[in-house]
Amino acid sequence: MKNQKKPTLPTKRLHKKNRSKIILLFLLPLMVLILVAAVYFARLYATAQNAVDLSYHTLERENKIEVNPLKETTSILLMGIDDNKSRDLGSARADSLIYLTINPNKHIVNMVSIPRDTYTSIIYEEQLYEKDKINSAYSLGEEQATIESVENLLNVPIHYYATFNFDAFLEIIDALDGIEVDVPITFSEQNAEGIMDQIYLEKGLQTLNGEEALALARTRKIDNDVKRGERQQLLIQAITKKALKVGSITKYSDAITAVGTNMRTDIRFKDMLGIAQTGLDGKYEFESYVFDWTDFELNGASMVEVYPDSLEFISHRLRVSLDLDATDERDEPDFTFQTNGLSTYYSN
Repeated sequence: MKNQKKPTLPTKRLHKKNRSKIILLFLLPLMVLILVAAVYFARLYATAQNAVDLSYHTLERENKIEVNPLKETTSILLMGIDDNKSRDLGSARADSLIYLTINPNKHIVNMVSIPRDTYTSIIYEEQLYEKDKINSAYSLGEEQATIESVENLLNVPIHYYATFNFDAFLEIIDALDGIEVDVPITFSEQNAEGIMDQIYLEKGLQTLNGEEALALARTRKIDNDVKRGERQQLLIQAITKKALKVGSITKYSDAITAVGTNMRTDIRFKDMLGIAQTGLDGKYEFESYVFDWTDFELNGASMVEVYPDSLEFISHRLRVSLDLDATDERDEPDFTFQTNGLSTYYSN
């Protein structure tokens, strides 16, 4: 097995002049937010509200922290589920996990992708069930178990969640007539129904439909689990770019409907609007984090171990963004994190 060591550096993006770039905050399942904020048509507003109402699903969370998205830093866990209507797997796992914090006062977004094979404690209803891949938490207790397990892993609270399946990804991109993406390498991949080698993509800049974009987002053949998370964020940027060009209200309505029928969230419509509105009065700065990690085998299965010092550093940065930790030398502008490469689990 090969260790993967790289500096964990926050990537600060330049301030954006166009307020619509706030769409980068919410990624795929929350596209509805920016669409409502950017397009002032009564029909579209009503469509968005109806879609959110259909997708609303609250959880029994005794320790949930209530926040005011207009005034307080808000955290959201985004979950992409390895399932759709036609596959109907039932016990689906979380194919992608993205945790982000949105500070409406300083206009800063912190974001980290959690590798799906991360070996960690699986928590459900405040009980430790086992140690396993983080994506297995969804099979045990869906959003409830995933939220509790991620909170335990990152040592941060989750204020809201949004879960979407394959159909949301496919239908949104198809509603926008595809997205332009620079495919990094020629490869073949299974389609949304799980049939192997049904999608073939050549290297280069091209327009992808929903099935093709999903294949690029999901494939594990061309790099690794961490790079996979980075690819998914690049695809979201491509969706953003295309969404801002689309002029047809019908296309916007189709995209919003696709989100609403293929998403579950505990964010109410008024709170979605509140989050979106925070981007209308200022320019946002983005800081993305990538874990330093290694891989190891356990009972014949490949696992990802996030290096403890990398986990501690990123957790600290997230907690600072939530005003839960005081700043220290790790938050100085010239600080560069470098993992010590010490792991808890060892490969042979």
